[in-house]
Amino acid sequence: MNSFIEELKWRGLFADMMPGTDEQLNKEMTTAYIGFDPTADSLHIGSLIQIKILAHFQQHGHKPIALVGGATGMIGDPSGKSAERNLLDEETLLHYVDCLKNQLSRFLDFSGNEPNKAELVNNYDWMKNISFLDFAKNVGKNITVNYMMAKDSVKKRFSGEAGADGMSFTEFTYQLIQGYDFLHLYQNNNVKLQMGGSDQWGNITTGTELIRRKAQGEAFALTVPLITKADGSKFGKSESGENYWLDKKKTSPYKFYQFWLNATDDDAERFIKFYTFLGKEEIENLIEEHKTAEHEKKLQKKLAEEITVWVHGREEYEKALRASEILFSKGMDDMNEQIFEEIFDGIPNAEMEKSNIIGLNIVDLLSQSNFLKSKSEAQRELKGNSISVNKQKVNASFSISENDFVDGKFILLQKGKRNQFIVKAI
Repeated sequence: MNSFIEELKWRGLFADMMPGTDEQLNKEMTTAYIGFDPTADSLHIGSLIQIKILAHFQQHGHKPIALVGGATGMIGDPSGKSAERNLLDEETLLHYVDCLKNQLSRFLDFSGNEPNKAELVNNYDWMKNISFLDFAKNVGKNITVNYMMAKDSVKKRFSGEAGADGMSFTEFTYQLIQGYDFLHLYQNNNVKLQMGGSDQWGNITTGTELIRRKAQGEAFALTVPLITKADGSKFGKSESGENYWLDKKKTSPYKFYQFWLNATDDDAERFIKFYTFLGKEEIENLIEEHKTAEHEKKLQKKLAEEITVWVHGREEYEKALRASEILFSKGMDDMNEQIFEEIFDGIPNAEMEKSNIIGLNIVDLLSQSNFLKSKSEAQRELKGNSISVNKQKVNASFSISENDFVDGKFILLQKGKRNQFIVKAI
C-alpha cells in the first residue's frame, strides 16, 4: 500500500478512494487538490483536517494544491445542507478569498524550488470569463441530469430529508462547477487526484467522470471521514454554537488551547492522531502513559500544545499555557495591567464604571456585567458554590471592595473552572 494512504489509515483519516489511487501515488509524484470555500474571513477548526491532509501529502513527496473557491463560494455547496445559504456580495467574497489565501500559506510549504512545493489557486480566475452558454455547451452536455440526480447531496434535498425543501438551479449546478475545476486543473496543472471530506464524494467523482468524458483521461478521488466527537456529537463548536476560528482575532489562542485541553480521554486519543504530526510509536506511548495517570491529562496537554503551536506559533502557545497555569493553578498576586491583559486576551469581558462596582453585591455584578443571564441564575450558582472572584470562592453575601481589583482595574469572575469573565473598571 502507498505510504501516504497507509499513514491516513493508521491515523483514522481514511474513508474511501477510487480504484487505482494507490497505484497512481506509487507510480509518480502526484498533484492533488482540496477546495476551501470562502464563507468567512477565516477558516475554523473544521478545516484543519483538510489542511493537514494536504500537509501529509506534501511530506510524502507529492504536490498539494489548495483551491480557494472564489467562484464556487458564490453559489454554496449543498452537500450536507438542508437549506440554501445566503449569497455573499462580490466585494465581501473577494475579501474572504484574500484572508483564506493568507491563512493557508502558513500551513503548507509554498517556498523553494522543489517540484512538490505547494500552490494556491482561485477558481474565480478561470471561471470569470466563461459565459453561461459556453459552460452549458462545453461542460453541461457531458454530464446527464440522471447522473447528477443520483448524488446523495442532491437526493437528500429532493427527498425532503432533514427538513430540506428542494434545491435551486444555482445549487444544482455546484457539482458541475466543482467538476469543471477538476477538469481545468487536470488539463492545466497536471492534477490527477482530488481529496476532501466524505460528503464530497459525489462532487469529486463528477469531476473524474467529466475528465473521462471530456479529456479521455483518468483521474482519482480520495476522501477522509467527517469528524465527530467520540459520543457522536458535532465537533468544532462551543456549547453556545460558536465556531473556533484559526484567526486569533476571532478566537484567542488561549480559548483555542483550552478547546483541545478540555477534550475527553476518548476524543484526545483520536484527535492526537488526527491533528498532530507525531509519529505512531510516540502517540501509542503517550496514550499508554496517559492511562497510568489520567488525572494529569498528559495526552490532552500534548494535543493542545501541538495544535496550538501549529496554528498560532510557539510564542502564543506559551502565553496560553501561562494563562492556564494562573487560572487553574497559581494565585494572582503581583500581576500588573500589562501582564493581565496579555494573558487574558480574548476572554469575554465587560467594562463598568468603577464607582458603580465598588460596594456592589456579587449577585448584581454577575447579572449586570452579563456574565450570567439573570440574578436568579447568579443566586443558583452561588448556592452551588461555583462562583469565584479572583480565584477565591464567594457566597451570596459577598460585595466588591477596592481591594478586589487586580492592579486597581480588573476583576476575574469564574463559574466553575472553565468559564471565565473579566470586569474592567473604567
